[in-house]
Amino acid sequence: MDLSPITREAVLDAIAECDRLGRERFREEYGFDPARRYLLHYNGAYYDSTAIVGVAYRSVAGRPLSAREFSGGHETVGRLLSRLGFEVISDEPPPPLSRLIAQLRGLRVASTADGPARHQPIVLLWALGRAANRNPRLVSWTDAHAELRGLLREYGQPRSRPRPEFPILALAHTDLWELRGHAGPIPAAHGEPLSWMEEHDPHGGLLPWAYELAASSEEARGEAIAELGHRFFDGAVPQALLKDVGLQPVHSDHGTRHGHSDLEAYQRLCHNVEAAEARGDHNRTSRTTSETPVRSSSAVKAVLLRSLGRCENPVCVGQPDDVTDQGEPILEVDHVEDRANWGRDHPIQMIALCPNCHAIKTRGQTREQLRELLLTEARSRHTAWEALARSLVNLG
Repeated sequence: MDLSPITREAVLDAIAECDRLGRERFREEYGFDPARRYLLHYNGAYYDSTAIVGVAYRSVAGRPLSAREFSGGHETVGRLLSRLGFEVISDEPPPPLSRLIAQLRGLRVASTADGPARHQPIVLLWALGRAANRNPRLVSWTDAHAELRGLLREYGQPRSRPRPEFPILALAHTDLWELRGHAGPIPAAHGEPLSWMEEHDPHGGLLPWAYELAASSEEARGEAIAELGHRFFDGAVPQALLKDVGLQPVHSDHGTRHGHSDLEAYQRLCHNVEAAEARGDHNRTSRTTSETPVRSSSAVKAVLLRSLGRCENPVCVGQPDDVTDQGEPILEVDHVEDRANWGRDHPIQMIALCPNCHAIKTRGQTREQLRELLLTEARSRHTAWEALARSLVNLG
């Protein structure tokens, strides 16, 4: 079977359908088994590569391929997806904490006369502090530059220049960091990239999986601090630097994991939602003056739990600290894919927003761009929490 006519857009359409149905129902709908080895990794989520390609074939022939009509594997499905610019991985990804430490150990930094450059570690510690305090995940270059320049000057190697554009661009080429809101490819971290940063003013920060891990686990923050201290700060990150970036000094051998009950509750609520979907509850309607799809209370509870009381728009700058008379955060759970139009009633497509961000998403001039960002954010945060919950089960 010739798969070469399949386009990237066709694969993205299949991914979107998988998001709407859920991974298990998507496979059942089209008769595919779970991927035995190769998974498609896109925007922080994992997909059964053979099923995605089989459904994407519909754009070529007007019908999807069945599992019997073609073979999966690296030479067929893997090669096609890689050619189209997608990431294909072998087997399930490692647990989030192992993944984080592996990324930190793999950081490539310049050597200076004073030792290894510290700019990337300082930027990462700053981002970990933002996660620990549940500040917005993504920060504009203008704001990041203002905050980081002083940190780099104070804690960088003595003869290093405090230029944040270089570590940010270097990190943007790793599996820890992302930049959004720019046109064209991200430049390399050498030469004179300052003009590109100033022209585009991109928003950058930890990828959702790393942000959620750092936000929910003191142990993960402690391990990351210990690793960065060992590699770049002569054994330990200075206590003053930890204080300046909003990280409480912790030690990896005494770290305490926080958020276990939240992660377990989130997974349980998602299982309730998926069980209801399997029963067909998502197709039920309520009748008032017109029929509307029933909404899942478990899905709403899960999203509010995942938000930890903060707006989930990664570029939200409001972040109101006020609460209701009952002490609840002022958040509104929104279906990024409109539930009234039968968007999936599942946390993977739902997000908690402050009133201002909700208004922008509903009627702002930039609502279409924001909707795309929020759909990616909801998917990525859900995937991160599911991965964290699975890692707890494996540890238990």
